[in-house]
Amino acid sequence: MTDPAPLLRVEDVYAGYINDLDILQGVNFKIYPGELVVVIGPNGAGKSTLAKTIFGLLTPRRGTIVFDGKNIVGLKSNQIVQRGMCYVPQIANVFPSLTVDENLEMGAFVRSGSLKELKDRIYALFPRLVERRKQRAGTLSGGERQQLAMGRALMLQPKLLILDEPSAALSPQLVNSVFELIKRINSEGISIILVEQNARKALAMADRGYVLETGRDRFEGSGPDLLNDPKVGELYLGAGRGH
Repeated sequence: MTDPAPLLRVEDVYAGYINDLDILQGVNFKIYPGELVVVIGPNGAGKSTLAKTIFGLLTPRRGTIVFDGKNIVGLKSNQIVQRGMCYVPQIANVFPSLTVDENLEMGAFVRSGSLKELKDRIYALFPRLVERRKQRAGTLSGGERQQLAMGRALMLQPKLLILDEPSAALSPQLVNSVFELIKRINSEGISIILVEQNARKALAMADRGYVLETGRDRFEGSGPDLLNDPKVGELYLGAGRGH
């Protein structure tokens, strides 16, 4: 029996924000269908840059990105969304002047037909949002806003969901609830790339993980293997953080 093909494959990717200054310097990464893969690393390692490059917000200067069997280098984000990938940024991830309900509908902008069944599924997953459905998103708490951002992405029923620092600036209690929701979403078969500052907690629930350092993938392994690797622990898990 042959191994399944990766849902996403990133090979030897170089990318950055200004000419002649690459943040990513030959990154390799892959995720298989149904996996939860965590990306950790110190400040400035290129974690968020990797997420943005995969999603087409940055065009790599070199390398290959293959999603669901197709090369997506050069595609715009809206074209990548239509292929089944969604991205939830750390900030500015909801429309503050729109209600919760309207935000969810905006998430399904490429779909046609009734959205009721989809919205009902999202509200079942995020019951806190039911109470807030007519409330403007700008008045939500940080945890509720993060739930809405994830719910809006799920309205497109993606094959792959990229979450960029979803626990940033949340209280420990809210961090736990967001991580539980991420596990539930993944259990429905959606592949998730989780870029996360809370390295220990993220690796503890990950199928696999990558440690980025200065724009390169320095370590790769299962979540438990990376958690128990003395080198990873010494360099990146001392304080349980790694932005």
